[in-house]
Amino acid sequence: MGSVAGIFRRKSVEQIQAEHEHGELKRSLGPLNLVLLGIGCIIGTGIFVLTGRAAAEFSGPAITISFVITGLLCAFVALCYAELASALPVSGSAYSYTYASMGEVVAWVMGLLLLLEYGLAASTVAVGWSGYLVSLLGDNLHIHIPAALTAAPGVAVKDAHGVVIAHGVMNLPAILALIAVSSLLVVGVSESATVNNIVVFIKLTVVIAFIGIGSQYVNPKLWHPFIPPQIPAPPAGTPNDLWHQLGRALWAVLTGDSHARYGVQGVIQGAARIFFAYLGFEAVSTAGAESRNPSKDMPIGIIGSLVICTILYILTSGVLVGIVPYASLDNPAPIATAVNQIGLPWFAIAVKIGAIAGLSSVMLVLLYGQTRIFYTMSRDGLLPASLARVHARFKTPWINTIIVGVVACGAAGFLSLDALSDLSNVGSLAAFAMVCATVMYLRYARPEMKRPFRTPLFPLVPILGVLMCLLLLLSIMANHDTRNFFLIYLVVGIALYFAYGMRHSKLRQGVVVEGHEAEPMELPHVGD
Repeated sequence: MGSVAGIFRRKSVEQIQAEHEHGELKRSLGPLNLVLLGIGCIIGTGIFVLTGRAAAEFSGPAITISFVITGLLCAFVALCYAELASALPVSGSAYSYTYASMGEVVAWVMGLLLLLEYGLAASTVAVGWSGYLVSLLGDNLHIHIPAALTAAPGVAVKDAHGVVIAHGVMNLPAILALIAVSSLLVVGVSESATVNNIVVFIKLTVVIAFIGIGSQYVNPKLWHPFIPPQIPAPPAGTPNDLWHQLGRALWAVLTGDSHARYGVQGVIQGAARIFFAYLGFEAVSTAGAESRNPSKDMPIGIIGSLVICTILYILTSGVLVGIVPYASLDNPAPIATAVNQIGLPWFAIAVKIGAIAGLSSVMLVLLYGQTRIFYTMSRDGLLPASLARVHARFKTPWINTIIVGVVACGAAGFLSLDALSDLSNVGSLAAFAMVCATVMYLRYARPEMKRPFRTPLFPLVPILGVLMCLLLLLSIMANHDTRNFFLIYLVVGIALYFAYGMRHSKLRQGVVVEGHEAEPMELPHVGD
């Protein structure tokens, strides 16, 4: 009985704060650096890749409303993250938060969810990166990569007219991109800061230029009907006003019957699919241990990056579906399709180069976040100690980084964009719901804890965050393949906890983690 109770043993808030005070990481990040870190991760796959698929398959021109729904949800979650990040400024992010509130086994589950959120998210971005590289080389430089080497096994590769020209064998460009980014994280520590800041500037310029120039080529007729009719259509005689549509959409999500396209139900499904686009604001919390003044800077970084990117998303998606008919946007490079439609060769090249650069920085931040979570879990004894081992010369967790890079390469090369984005969204939504629940738990269990930033309108904000996360999660889990993979993944992951993590837990053994000795480590960051 004692062993069962032990799996819910919690780290004290004081211990987590002490680990931060005794940490090895260089505290060099200010509020601007953290906002850039968030923008660097958020502006990427959401705009450059997933917007087209969500519009073509689910929302139609109402993709802008899908972004509003998801942005609202992320605002609730961001406020919860800001409170936790200011009170518990650690590199483990949500993993450390749940360790302090719900216990060790729940923290382990959070680690599993974050692997989907960060590891598979990096693979998803790599697939988008591959799409833009193939478009740039083929459409603008007349260099053609064999189509079978640009997609996962069995995935149809289409030409500019939507005609299937081949089926994928492996996505070689995506694999090469992740190898390059992983290598930079192993050896190019200081360089990655400058590279990331430059890339953030480039892709922001590209996005703003697309909004400005593209808006001049918008055909307002393509926005109508704004919410296309539902396919298949509701039975004859079914009430079809907005409230009845919303009720049917919610019922379909709750019962798992959410396969229809368009209509209000499609808008909700589109919101679930583009949720991936907002993951960057959460990545800011992984840099808590490197922030100069986390109680003030973390909330600014999280909320500031979210607000800026939400506005850019809404404007970009509106222009996109105003240039190209939404049904033609179901490909890995929808903005490339739009700029080709405009007919300005120089602009097409600039946008594609900007997208490639932008997606590169997203891969960098996502892989960085995943390796730092594994680093923290390893120091806690839940993963092998080698994952926290620092390279004597490069001062990075090199074994950890190589393993994460190999897993991400395998996923990017051999899983479809749909599968990768759905699994990443499932992990993210479940993790975000747990973060909102953690805020509520700590408010009642530790009311005296110092909270430099407090989530406003408590408990309404975290409750709405949990409910909206669960709604979108159920929408994605209606896909049988996604649901089955996720459940098997959780079962296998929890079994590994009982086989290894529970037996080696330093908290369980009474080891004080802040006394852990290791080589001084310099981690990649986004500026000094």
